[in-house]
Amino acid sequence: MRKLVPVLLLAPIVAVAAWAAEAAHMHGDAPHHVATTAEALTWGPAPPALPAGAQAAVLLGDPGKNEPFVIRVKFPDGYRVPPHWHPTAENVTVLSGVFHVGTGETFDATKGEALPVGGFVSLPAEMRHYAWAEGPTVVQVHGVGPFALTYVNPADDPRTAPAKP
Repeated sequence: MRKLVPVLLLAPIVAVAAWAAEAAHMHGDAPHHVATTAEALTWGPAPPALPAGAQAAVLLGDPGKNEPFVIRVKFPDGYRVPPHWHPTAENVTVLSGVFHVGTGETFDATKGEALPVGGFVSLPAEMRHYAWAEGPTVVQVHGVGPFALTYVNPADDPRTAPAKP
């Protein structure tokens, strides 16, 4: 009988855990897999933190929340992102085109690295950097949110800069 006591004590804990897992599954909180094709992505304007002209698609998670996320961003040829930083690490993989990345607080195209298709860069939290596209370019960005962008020069921020005529 003594050997059954620990098992009997665990039974309610196991039952509650199983119920919680089933409840989470019924409410969409359970882990699940995500599979998509490039053609099935829903593209829209990139978030207002980026200069106009880019498009974005969310593949996984919510970049604005404290959770893992994966997004894709399309840039037209010559698109530039002025020097900025993020409060969390940014990981970028180049899917098409050439993505240039430079570090520092001043945009200097002579000091950036050209990353062709398959290229990857990981930028630690708060590292000042800038980027530009050579040819139409698509990158995949992943990390753990919240994903935010702060410009080194506040005048570069399209959310607060005066509208251009």
